[in-house]
Amino acid sequence: MSSKAGEAVVGPGAGDDTIDPDIRRFVERVTADYSQLTGGRELPPVEMRAVAERVREPWRRGGPVMAQVTERSADTEVGPVRLRIYDPGVAKPASTLVYLHGGGFVLFSLDTHDRVMREYAARAGVVVVGVDYSLSPEARYPVALNELVAVVRWLHAHGAEVGVDARRIALGGDSAGGNLSLGAALVLRDAGQGDFVRGLLLIYPALDRHCSAESYRRFGGPGAVLTAEEVDWFWNHYTGGVDLSTDPLATPLRASLGGLPPICMTIPACDVLTEQSHEMDERLRAAGVDVEMTVYPGATHSFIEAVSIAPLADRAIEDGARWLRRKLGAADAGTG
Repeated sequence: MSSKAGEAVVGPGAGDDTIDPDIRRFVERVTADYSQLTGGRELPPVEMRAVAERVREPWRRGGPVMAQVTERSADTEVGPVRLRIYDPGVAKPASTLVYLHGGGFVLFSLDTHDRVMREYAARAGVVVVGVDYSLSPEARYPVALNELVAVVRWLHAHGAEVGVDARRIALGGDSAGGNLSLGAALVLRDAGQGDFVRGLLLIYPALDRHCSAESYRRFGGPGAVLTAEEVDWFWNHYTGGVDLSTDPLATPLRASLGGLPPICMTIPACDVLTEQSHEMDERLRAAGVDVEMTVYPGATHSFIEAVSIAPLADRAIEDGARWLRRKLGAADAGTG
């Protein structure tokens, strides 16, 4: 994967008419299901979570079969955190991807992203540890971030108990999960524990609460998977209305980036957040970080969840899995 492999420059005309036909089917189905289940009303977070689980349920079906899926509670420095461990059947201790689901810090779960995690486990030949982090607004910033940092430290000390090689751990996640992954790497770097993380897989990450008016106009309108209104809704719940625009752990686009591990960025061309990823790519390179960013023409926010129907999503997941294999030295899976 080259730095800009498959990139389409986001310019005039790169709006809805450029969306890949299979991704368009996914977007139309998801937005229609949300509209039907909400009746067009804005619901409180608890009710929206129940709706989101139903909307995403068809997209987690099928996919690789794991040799074993287990759950356990990690007794971390910030309290117990539930983990779901996907083992595709690899030798232990195994290279590991610690995965953080998206959902704007407010929605989604280990269940909504079950297939995504199984796909990475099987294709990369790694154990995937899904983290059931606390959601907002019940738990606002920095609770989820602190939980992730604590989980990485717990795995470093106790990884052998769950088949994890503490020397070969990557963090990854989509959207809000990408934000948390990058934030955790910054915390660990500053604590002198940067070697706890060997790489970061960032999938359409949320890097700043602010997007340009042009990005909102072109990619954040009605019918988008992630609208401009939703961006504000998510950030307001996560921050409680506190201005964290200068806090580098909340908005990593503002962070000092030197000393981070290698980074792979999976970026859709037609997403309200894409401009942030371009800026992050430039800043990472300027800081001397090993970064590979692939922009997928025709893709939208959340597009990897369409892997059951979209070859474009299949290719993006495969590209990320290949990168993980290179950076972690992952083994061949015995199943899946």
